[in-house]
This record gives sequence, structure tokens and C-alpha cells, in this order.
Amino acid sequence: MENQEFEKKIMTIVSEDGSVEEVEVILAFEFKDTKKEYVVYTKNERDSNDNITVYVSNVDRSSGEPKLMGVEDEEEWNKVKDVLRELSKTE
Repeated sequence: MENQEFEKKIMTIVSEDGSVEEVEVILAFEFKDTKKEYVVYTKNERDSNDNITVYVSNVDRSSGEPKLMGVEDEEEWNKVKDVLRELSKTE
């Protein structure tokens, strides 16, 4: 079997303080019931256990320009964690 190289998807994010950072997109998805979009990305940082740190944001497109928002609702966060658990099973 041939080892396939997947092209990395890079996204540029601008922080509230105006700093610009390029991050690697791991997954983007939408919940059909709520129509809310999410993006899972990494800055390729590693924690003390050598695991790569990932970030999850809600994508708000209401202003035309996409904004990354935190996931603050507990029920919403639990649904996102379910997606992440499923993703980790396939890795």
C-alpha cells in the first residue's frame, strides 16, 4: 500500500489584539440540527505528555467575515467532544 501525503490546510487567524497567526486545520464540521459550524485546529504545540494541543472554535459568519468564537454552552461543548472522540477512534 502506498503512503499518501495529505495536503495540510492552513488557516490564518487574527486575534482581538490584531496579531496574525497561521494554524493547521484538522477538521471543520457543522451540526445539521443547529446549523452551527466548528473548526478544530492546531498550532502544533505539544503538552507535557507530548500530545499535540488542539483548539475548537465556533465559526460565526453573521458579520460576513468569519469569526472564531469560543464554545460556551455546556450541551454544545458535549456534542463537540463527542465528535472529537469519534475522530480519535479513527486515527
